[in-house]
Amino acid sequence: MTAVICSATLGGCVVGPNYKGPPATARETSAFRRGDASTPADKPVARWWTALRDPELDSLIEAALKNSPSVDAAEARLRQARAQLRGQRLNRLPSTGASALYLRTRNVNSLLGSSSGGNAGSSGSSGALNLYAVGFDATWELDFFGASARAVEAASAAAQVSEAHLADVRVSLSAEVGDAYVQLRDAQARLALTHRNVDIDQHLLQLYELRRSGGTASELDVTRIVNQLDTTRATLAPLRAAVTEQLDRLAVLTGHTPGALDAELASAAPTPQPPDHVAIGDPAALLRRRPDIVAAERTLAQRTAVVGENVAAYFPRVNLLGEVGFASLTPGALLNSGNFSYILAPVLQWSPWDFGRNHAKVDAARAGRDEAEDDYRQTVLEALRDAEDSLARYSEQRNSVADLARARASAQKVYALTELRLRGGTADTTDVLDADTRRIQADIAYQQALAGLTEDYVALQKSLGLGWVDPLARN
Repeated sequence: MTAVICSATLGGCVVGPNYKGPPATARETSAFRRGDASTPADKPVARWWTALRDPELDSLIEAALKNSPSVDAAEARLRQARAQLRGQRLNRLPSTGASALYLRTRNVNSLLGSSSGGNAGSSGSSGALNLYAVGFDATWELDFFGASARAVEAASAAAQVSEAHLADVRVSLSAEVGDAYVQLRDAQARLALTHRNVDIDQHLLQLYELRRSGGTASELDVTRIVNQLDTTRATLAPLRAAVTEQLDRLAVLTGHTPGALDAELASAAPTPQPPDHVAIGDPAALLRRRPDIVAAERTLAQRTAVVGENVAAYFPRVNLLGEVGFASLTPGALLNSGNFSYILAPVLQWSPWDFGRNHAKVDAARAGRDEAEDDYRQTVLEALRDAEDSLARYSEQRNSVADLARARASAQKVYALTELRLRGGTADTTDVLDADTRRIQADIAYQQALAGLTEDYVALQKSLGLGWVDPLARN
């Protein structure tokens, strides 16, 4: 009776819980707590790397998004999910088939007569029977309680999960390329500065050796400079290794073998710097934009649909079976109207007493749905923490860069004043070289801080879920 009422009034009813959207996030605010004047709440730019104004970086990220196997794999998973969605939609249509039959048999009585020497053959009948038949059949399940509709709903949400995962791969990949590029340029810059520092220490050592020969410097003075030179030289090997490591990392990220980009990126270039102002949006926009949150929300929708799909199994299933065809003993008469036959049969299937098997499936589906909701809430909290931490690191790193810029400026001033003293005869060459060493050390610290600022900028963009189109822009 329920099925009749549903089909008559609604053309079918859909049982189970309807998805009403994700749960409210805990204490969602209109702005990030760790933002400041340098991070306005304007709409962020998806292609964040263009703000770094480095054509080489732009080219590398575009190459990675085009050639990376990880992107190709995510795209393949999306195609698979979309194909499964098409299959679920087509399952709601009738299944049809065609058949053709030729059957030849021999009459049993004729066979017995032949074996006993009887006169079966004298009747003019060979004892053989031929049957020819052609036909078309169809089956169609009437989705009275929405099992098929829920299956389509679940498959659609699963496809959207794959879309969000693809966006997440692109976000992560663009951020990883940006991080590797910044580390490469930082290592190259610090390697060049360290080489200059080694040259100064070597010159300083020569001067102290001359002074020792002249009796104006002690062995301790020379040993101290030797130790300083050895210490500086020891930093060259890790920097060279860092350059090689980042070159290989960039090559693999862009879909090439290690070493493929050595020639292209061998020449040092300035480390890209973030813009003066970085747009970050607001937490509500983050929840709509960040791919891992979108994936978690769509997973919750998919698990909710699975509950309804299992609840529908409590109710009867109705299938319409139909077949039309022709059958004849002779091929010439096969398509005569008198040989036409058809079958139309509704089939009711119901298992009201399954000893709780389906109830267990429904309980498992509901638990899976609850798990997905908890995962969504946890993903939101982790994403908000990630964004807030990235904002805090970026803000504090800006302060560190400002402090080191002042230290660098003062080191430069000390060097300039020492040169003036040298020209005035109140300082010697060793004083100038020592001031120059301190100036280069300040340059190295400042360079490292600048690179750290750009790395924090890249991490901030990743935490905001940028790097590609909005994953909610569904196809």
